[in-house]
Amino acid sequence: MGPAELAWRVRRAAQDAVPARPGRRSGLPDDDAWWDEALAAFRRADDRPVLLDRERAEAIAAAAPASVAAVVAAAERVREGRVQYFGYPKVRLADPVDWHHDPLRDHHWPRVAARRLDHRTAPADPKWIWELNRLQHLPWLAQAWLVTGCDEFAETAFAHLDSWVEQNPVGVGVAWRGAFEAGVRAISVLVALQGLRDSPLLDRDRFRRLVEVLDAGAEACWRERSLHSSANNHLVGELAGLATTALLLPELPRAARWRARAVEALTLEADRQVLPDGAGAEQAVGYQVFTAELLLVVLTLLRAGGDDVPRALEHAVRRSGDFLAALVADDEPAPRYGDDDEGFALRLGPASHPTVPDHLALLAAYGAVQPPADLPAVGVGPHWVHAATAGALDPVPGPWVPPAGPAASRHAPYGGLVVLRSREGADADGRRQRVTVDVGPLGYLSIAAHGHADALALTWTLDGEEVVEDPGTASYYGHPAWRTAHRSTAAHATVAVDDEDSSQMAGPFLWTTYAAVTDVRVDLVDGIVEAAHDGYLRLPDPVRHRRRVVAAPDRLGLEVRDSLEVPGGGSHSAVVSWPLAPGLSAQPTAAGTSAGVSVLRADGTPVATAAVTADVDVDVDVVRADPDTHLGWSSSRLEAREPASLVRFRVRAEGHVSLTTVWRPARQNACPENVQDSPNPPG
Repeated sequence: MGPAELAWRVRRAAQDAVPARPGRRSGLPDDDAWWDEALAAFRRADDRPVLLDRERAEAIAAAAPASVAAVVAAAERVREGRVQYFGYPKVRLADPVDWHHDPLRDHHWPRVAARRLDHRTAPADPKWIWELNRLQHLPWLAQAWLVTGCDEFAETAFAHLDSWVEQNPVGVGVAWRGAFEAGVRAISVLVALQGLRDSPLLDRDRFRRLVEVLDAGAEACWRERSLHSSANNHLVGELAGLATTALLLPELPRAARWRARAVEALTLEADRQVLPDGAGAEQAVGYQVFTAELLLVVLTLLRAGGDDVPRALEHAVRRSGDFLAALVADDEPAPRYGDDDEGFALRLGPASHPTVPDHLALLAAYGAVQPPADLPAVGVGPHWVHAATAGALDPVPGPWVPPAGPAASRHAPYGGLVVLRSREGADADGRRQRVTVDVGPLGYLSIAAHGHADALALTWTLDGEEVVEDPGTASYYGHPAWRTAHRSTAAHATVAVDDEDSSQMAGPFLWTTYAAVTDVRVDLVDGIVEAAHDGYLRLPDPVRHRRRVVAAPDRLGLEVRDSLEVPGGGSHSAVVSWPLAPGLSAQPTAAGTSAGVSVLRADGTPVATAAVTADVDVDVDVVRADPDTHLGWSSSRLEAREPASLVRFRVRAEGHVSLTTVWRPARQNACPENVQDSPNPPG
């Protein structure tokens, strides 16, 4: 951190140390006539964009009845008090809801000034209570009321809003711990409130209480916005919440100024956090989706209101969408590089967590990527976006053109991800493969909060089925040991030297040393990636890891050559790890200078083989669900994991050493005992 950031953090710490008065006196007009007119203008939607609307709801219900029914079912679960967040179990909330109570740990978060709370040391997961207090279920209730006319949904929504405001005075409690929470919450509250604007339950006094809280939250979003090394997706969330408040409540005295500031700052952040090649700066696919959807909320509202839209914002979501679409061609699973906390910008549909395909459907509804062939089949979110914006966007040319190569392969030179795909006809049985190789930086800004120590890691997908995967995020606060293991080099498909990580952790969202990838060479035509990193040059006897990946587009399989360059000639151990997808097992087939494994499905069907050659002996072991190291696990949801096989090839050598791993698919319909009888490997 530089001097400016250190001074900023000292000021923030000093502010936190000063006792704060509970609540806040609003600076808004204290005139009933003003509030009467403000409510009337809100009901008429004067001078503001509209997203949730009764007429649109009826049209969407007719066009996509199954999707709408799923939202109504989700709203019904909320009305009954049943919620589930992340991979945690379902719980039933008290009636009325206690917004400070975590029923999973039976922990009551103290109702004290938010600045005095240390969420990192609490005996409960702050992510769970924050998720509850984001109130992202309110748009479900508003939609359910619009399409069914059932007053119980509106009653539940207003009961939740009333109790939340009563229990959470401005600046008090964990829900106010950080402007980011206020920003993300404001989006859902305002969109839902607009959907409920025709309800007779929305009277002047209730409207005033809610607007005063939203005004205070908007003020916090700007005054306490994330800066310096914290200016990642949190800053985008704060600015998006500020912009949403200003757009949907233009009568607020500071609305015009907030709107101008927020849109200008978001335009700058869009270019910083969505790189010129479309990759996310945070080196995390999940956060790229979240950041792009926050931008999309503001874009949708601007266009719905007939306002000028900064082309840089549209360009950012377009190039991000193009990049993400390149990752999941042919319905492939999205690789899980970096962290993913399953954050929603605006939860219109009932999905338990965001996905890349769902995100692309939203972008298509806005007009930022190619639309899906069957719009009625997508969830309700894209229908709302399309209805509000008409889905028409002229193409925005980008500054970067993908280098020549097979149409489906891609290299993102700024983000550092390479996608190598087989050509059609590369396999006689019509199978296809995707290989991704990470040659990018650790993360974004100086703390690289959401990156993993996965320099030069890769994934391998066969015919849409993951074979070698990224192990996922696992946990933030709920299981600290999981967090450490899943960020480690040993958990990823790369090389760990002397059981060290390629980058060093200093906390759950902080790194002190960063592996820098150098000497990158990418040949998409022949399917070759070469690169090195300096993460192990910090060792007393420095080591440079160099990797060469060959995934020729005219045949399936890949060859990975890992070289450890040791100028000092010292002795080192090295482990080449291969995390397999859940449902796959591995059986060692040989050891010594030629080692290998066979990969099988649960029913014994062969999937692939890996053969390793080296100039020293190679030890082979398979770790599965180790309770001590927390290796051998796969996490597809935050705070959840399942057993998975981690294949490890270990060597110890003096001086330079190289290992070559050749992965090849098993023949179709091969018997387990014939799993190695497949065509010659690539390279």
